Amino acid sequence: MRVTEGGVELEVPAESTEGVEASVFYNPRQELNRDLTIALLRAYREREPRAESYLDAMTASGVRGIRAAADGWDVTCCDRDEGAVELARENCERNDCDVSVVRRNANALMHEKPYDVIDLDPFGTPMPYADAAFASCRDLVCVTATDTAPLCGAHLNSGIRSYSAVPRNTEYHPEMGVRILCSALARSAARFDVGVTPILTHATSHYVRTYLELEHKATAADAAIETLGYLSHCEDCLYRESSRGLIADPLETCPHCGGERILAAGPLWLGPVCDRAFVADVREALDDSFGTATKIDRLLADLEVELHEPTHYDQHKLCKQWGLPANSMADFLADLRSAGFEASTAHYSGTAFKTDASVGDIREATEDNLTG
Repeated sequence: MRVTEGGVELEVPAESTEGVEASVFYNPRQELNRDLTIALLRAYREREPRAESYLDAMTASGVRGIRAAADGWDVTCCDRDEGAVELARENCERNDCDVSVVRRNANALMHEKPYDVIDLDPFGTPMPYADAAFASCRDLVCVTATDTAPLCGAHLNSGIRSYSAVPRNTEYHPEMGVRILCSALARSAARFDVGVTPILTHATSHYVRTYLELEHKATAADAAIETLGYLSHCEDCLYRESSRGLIADPLETCPHCGGERILAAGPLWLGPVCDRAFVADVREALDDSFGTATKIDRLLADLEVELHEPTHYDQHKLCKQWGLPANSMADFLADLRSAGFEASTAHYSGTAFKTDASVGDIREATEDNLTG
């Protein structure tokens, strides 16, 4: 089956043949992920001009690596599946791309040779590949995690096993996944005296994607670890608070309602998950060759203004909790700002917002207009 994506033409496998799943996976729903990757690589090349080499560590049909090569990167595509390697090579020839396609275990390859940018986009958790990536990469590690049920707390024990952290399934579960993933990656990098800074992160559809800029210094690794901490969340009134540090001291009772149904989650990344100035640069790198350019622009516009608070609220869930009707998000946020608090939309959903107000402050600031 032929497809065109980002200006390159590719042969990709059909989803199945006579009921048997194709051994080489191509997911059209990940086009936004790939489009955003190419736009980000363009912006990152301006940020770090010496970055040239790019490893597509789980290449499958080769689409991501070929698009990066067409954009000027020195690309290596890697896969351990023989069919994937053959298809990726055919696609490279079809697009006249000078790409090295190798059949290897990604971890073995990463331990053998350094790259400026490494892209991990496995099926499921990326953690089995994280150590090798941070040991090998010079500048930027790009990571996709598709195991959102464990990552966001719906499958608790699996999340604990995969990420060495306790995720909790709250109404802000997409952000729980974002911050559990960034925490696990920061701890992996720190083992190699590497500090990470998330410069763009989003939770979209069935996956979490983060781009981590690296600093190869023990002090930078220490600073990243100091960004980690824990959340306490009240299931009764939705109050939550965070505290930094790797020794948890969870709340026993809720300071807002006195309830005892307290969930503790962590360690999580509590710092910013995006660099707003860099997000603006990525927006500038978009053009009409991206099939999902309009969607990406909306996503990046949200990320540019999103506050760095470590959780988001769902307006409808709060209003249901209070027994009050929801008003427009614009009016709701305006009431918070008028009361002296910071407030922004959040990219996780149309009813998600962030604020530095407590749950009690939110109700006090917005209640009059909700009842009116």
